[in-house]
Amino acid sequence: MSRPLRLRYGLPIWLAAAGMMATTTSANSEILKNWFNDPFIQVRSAVPDCPQPLGPLVSAEEARKESHWRTERGTTCWLAGKCGKPNSYLYDAPIARSVQAHFAAEPGFARNSSLWLTFQRRFVWVEGCSADRVIDAAALEAFVRTEPDVERVIVNLRRPGDSKPPYPLAPAQHP
Repeated sequence: MSRPLRLRYGLPIWLAAAGMMATTTSANSEILKNWFNDPFIQVRSAVPDCPQPLGPLVSAEEARKESHWRTERGTTCWLAGKCGKPNSYLYDAPIARSVQAHFAAEPGFARNSSLWLTFQRRFVWVEGCSADRVIDAAALEAFVRTEPDVERVIVNLRRPGDSKPPYPLAPAQHP
């Protein structure tokens, strides 16, 4: 059974993970992989029961379907004169390193959150959990947005009392 192609805010969801080719198997034995090597990093881990987001893992079929759209969306930035690089996905690894260093240098959000970041064509998805309602999504967005070349930040947090996270989950790991 193939999962439908998921869209978030009119954008494709997660197509690969940071600097490594992560592979896992979903409940229906479909192999999920970070086909496009999109950066996917965890920057906070204070909430122990926070489920890991799916991140950029997709099936081979989803990757095949997305390859054309990624090419088109990646070059649109350059063709419009908004990017100096010929493909907006080329910004992702440097942005990920910069944002990761920003989180490492700043104690903000460290005591009460578990956060994962996914980077795709200058967009950053911040997903995870907050141990309290104090964390403001707008403040988290502003924190990430200070990094150069970030075009958009999308924050999806599970808060206390929420029954399930507002993001797709990584498949359960099998021993």
